Amino acid sequence: MTETKSETPRRIDEGWEAIIYDLDGTLVDLAVDWDEVATAVVQMFGKRGIDTSGNLWDLLDRASKVDLRGNVEEIISEYEREGARYSERLALADQVIEEERPVGVCSLNCEEACWIALREHNLEEHVEAVIGRDSVAKPKPDPGPLEAAAAALGTPLERTMFVGDTDRDAITAERAGTGFLYVRDLF
Repeated sequence: MTETKSETPRRIDEGWEAIIYDLDGTLVDLAVDWDEVATAVVQMFGKRGIDTSGNLWDLLDRASKVDLRGNVEEIISEYEREGARYSERLALADQVIEEERPVGVCSLNCEEACWIALREHNLEEHVEAVIGRDSVAKPKPDPGPLEAAAAALGTPLERTMFVGDTDRDAITAERAGTGFLYVRDLF
């Protein structure tokens, strides 16, 4: 396990009843070579003569339409679980430990990888709910994962702040009706 980076983020406004964080790029940096993951998925598609255009998440979506969702999900999840074991803790993770409000995680990563990373960095006992891409029918930017996380915390969406690192996270928050902060805006 690596040490926390030295930058100290500013605190999230106390007016929010709950905080939900994205995982990768927000609380931790998963040790995943995403190009390698995409190559493995493209190879599987190629062997079956299926269109391999688009990014990894486009391929995962397409996998559902060609009855390969389980296979693709397992490839991605295997890399994520391993990457979670060797992840780097990011500076914002300290706020999870100090937070007095309910805390959740809503991630495009598989749920098991989220829990592994949280355990690796001693954050597990400070997080009440984890929703990964495999916890719900549709992953982010569909609002369902964020809605499920807020419901698990027992907080209204409009009183929940979602913190993430990507435009996909911002879109998810907008669709779900939560507040949103980019990680970069906390430093």
